[in-house]
Amino acid sequence: MDEVPEDWDRALTIVAHPDDLEYGASAAVAKWTSQGKTVTEVIATRGEAGIDSMEPNDARRLRSAEQIEAARIVGVETVEFLDFQDGVLEYGLPLRRALAEVIRRYRPEVVLSLNFRNAFPGGGFNMADHRVLGLAVADAIRDAANRWVFRDLGLDPWQGVRFALFGGSPQDTHYVDITGHLQAGIDSLLAHHVYFSNLGAGFDGAAFLTGNAEEAGRAVGVEHALTFEMIEA
Repeated sequence: MDEVPEDWDRALTIVAHPDDLEYGASAAVAKWTSQGKTVTEVIATRGEAGIDSMEPNDARRLRSAEQIEAARIVGVETVEFLDFQDGVLEYGLPLRRALAEVIRRYRPEVVLSLNFRNAFPGGGFNMADHRVLGLAVADAIRDAANRWVFRDLGLDPWQGVRFALFGGSPQDTHYVDITGHLQAGIDSLLAHHVYFSNLGAGFDGAAFLTGNAEEAGRAVGVEHALTFEMIEA
């Protein structure tokens, strides 16, 4: 497995929900911002359907605030929400258009998202919003580069994305050495404390992230690592 190149300056993360990035990938973000790279976060929804005991309008405010704090912990200053409806993301032109717009506007060299495959590593069916969003991200990178697609956006095409990384994929190809940055990733996950308190007992976020990072690290010969599926643009 090859190491993810780090000879770039700007990354854009695009995920479906608040907390998606914090299930591991935010430790890589912490590493990159510590190197002086600019990372911007875009969240398709506000996670308003994610807490069964909380009305959606209350959940959207809470989860938005928790995401902004989680981003701050790993050195991200800009978090943008696209306000698609949580739980019912649909693959199609409206989503692709919105994602192409942010790619053209932020002009990243690297795009980071999450697993769009049907299953998680080791089994377990991936949820619909993740599958839809990840696939739309892959396509929107190409859309953003094509000057004849979504011409109504009024933005120049952006052909500068070198590659996209999809975390949590069962078809991982590359890794990021996050040794020294795991704790920042853990702290960013734990910033979603009200969300987790409503999930009930039994989930230990620190142990979950540490176990995954140690396992990936052993496989590639470092202390802590994260693995990604890379798609070159």
